[in-house]
Amino acid sequence: MFTEPIEVTRAANGIPLRVTWQGKDYRLVAEPERWFERRKWWEENMRIPRGLGAGVADYEMWRLQLVSSEGRGEPFSVDVSFDAQSTRWRLVRLHEQHARSA
Repeated sequence: MFTEPIEVTRAANGIPLRVTWQGKDYRLVAEPERWFERRKWWEENMRIPRGLGAGVADYEMWRLQLVSSEGRGEPFSVDVSFDAQSTRWRLVRLHEQHARSA
């Protein structure tokens, strides 16, 4: 597991469509999966106003199955996070099958 910046282009409904990572473009080849993970706000010494937990206390996470935009190579999966406060995307997990071939 690691974290690095990644660019994600979303559709109007918020669903990821395309990714640019390390200067290369990728497209999705499967329906993305979405969930939320709690950030360790208590370790960040951050006070969260009552009623503002969504997007502040939680990160939006997506599992994306990608393939090179040229269609070369095998599809691979990544987990990315979206921070609503900073509007930044981070790559947090590259799944095993791609990590071995990289």
